[in-house]
Amino acid sequence: MRLVLISKKEHRWLEEKLQYIFNDPQILSRALTHRSHSSENYERLEFLGDAVLDMVLSETLYNQFSELEEGRLSRIRAHLVNQKALALIARDIELDKHLILGKGERSTGKNRDSILSDSLEALIGSVYIDGGFEKVRAMIQKLFNEMILDINPDDLFKDSKSALQEALQENNIELPRYNLIKTHGEQHEQIFEVECIISSINLMTNGIGKNLKTAEQQAAEKALEIFIKE
Repeated sequence: MRLVLISKKEHRWLEEKLQYIFNDPQILSRALTHRSHSSENYERLEFLGDAVLDMVLSETLYNQFSELEEGRLSRIRAHLVNQKALALIARDIELDKHLILGKGERSTGKNRDSILSDSLEALIGSVYIDGGFEKVRAMIQKLFNEMILDINPDDLFKDSKSALQEALQENNIELPRYNLIKTHGEQHEQIFEVECIISSINLMTNGIGKNLKTAEQQAAEKALEIFIKE
């Protein structure tokens, strides 16, 4: 099926939400078209939008959290671009009401986080193509502003085990195992050494702490930083 253009009313409504006026109405329609409806769909724009989003958020976080090291900046970015976060923003701008889906997806597709997050990235890609980097940067910063302002690094890094588990589940990867390797020192001041193993991706890290929980958290944080980079 060929590309279907959205109505002028929908076009104006989305432009108002995004605070961006498209030069090419076709590229907006393509950004809203799922592959179940047409071979002329948003997948290439999604690929581009994913890269542009990473670039803009990396720059924004670099400037806003000047005290944080690279690994923690990567974790914040991953928190902002996970499927649930992107779908939340897509729903906030009511993107679900304008998606162009095939018959098999119309009943449930508009509610699926995977489709909503992909379409948001495609929308970002379309603005980049249509208006250039400065325009898409302004749009992304507006869309993500509230979420970025709500970030508390201390809270975000408090539970690395949960963050690692969430990241693995989103990518359909088996959950990690934690094994106590050995303990050091006297009974009243022992140091615990733990390994975190994710066999399916050949990832193993170690953590050390004054108790088992602290050691596991350290091992999980190291594993998460490696996983995000890969």
